[in-house]
Amino acid sequence: MRRLALLLLTICTFASCTSLRYTGVSRIRHYDIASPDVPEAFDGYRIAFASDFHLESKFKERQLRGTVKALQALAPDVIMLGGDYQEGCEFVEPLFEALAQATPPDGIFAVMGNNDYERCTELIRSAMQKWGIRLLEEEVDTIGRGDEHILVWGANAYAGRYPTARAVQTLPAEHIVPEDFTILLTHTPDYVDDAGVTAADLALAGHTHGGQVTLFGLYAPVTASKYGMRYRSGLKRSRQGVPVIVSNGLGTSRRPIRVFAPTDVVVVTLRH
Repeated sequence: MRRLALLLLTICTFASCTSLRYTGVSRIRHYDIASPDVPEAFDGYRIAFASDFHLESKFKERQLRGTVKALQALAPDVIMLGGDYQEGCEFVEPLFEALAQATPPDGIFAVMGNNDYERCTELIRSAMQKWGIRLLEEEVDTIGRGDEHILVWGANAYAGRYPTARAVQTLPAEHIVPEDFTILLTHTPDYVDDAGVTAADLALAGHTHGGQVTLFGLYAPVTASKYGMRYRSGLKRSRQGVPVIVSNGLGTSRRPIRVFAPTDVVVVTLRH
């Protein structure tokens, strides 16, 4: 019985362990996204995506330092953040102060998660502004390279569900032309199907934590998605055919444990 208990403990430890190189980040997941809509000037353009920090959960100050080191070492052209930043208002300022040290050439774009609309919302908005992080709440911004550009659409997936979520008057999708390569940044992957998104060429999302506790990475009893296992983790396609990359995130919710749902930072390379 003792040996069995020791074996189970060892399995759980390795199943939730973090990288020896970057504390807090178990793996870097790389994806190539090719599209004729990617301008030639953006061929090879690299996006780092990080989500679900939940500072402090299992993700604490030490893990935050390791994540910033990972983002700096990856040297992406731009960083995008997927929401659920804190487990208490006292962690907001330290988080964004640390993330701002990554300093990618095209800056940092972000959306809010459900946790962020439940508490500390105005504090998060002001901290992002202070540290030069571009918060998109149902807005579209442009990243340029000479005469060419791509679009970043930050979806407010929680408008109407939380009083702190700014109301949406006009969806940016109505003003996006098909020729523009558009990245949809959203906290929850459910938004892509729920909103029937067709105006995006790629969606980046978090929220599911990869299930957080899974059976050898094959099945998760809880995914925080109405679509169950469909959007648990990795590269998927929406019903409208939009590629959706779902990050496992970095922190934890409810209980500070991960089993066969390793933390990750996603790197996307665009190809013309």
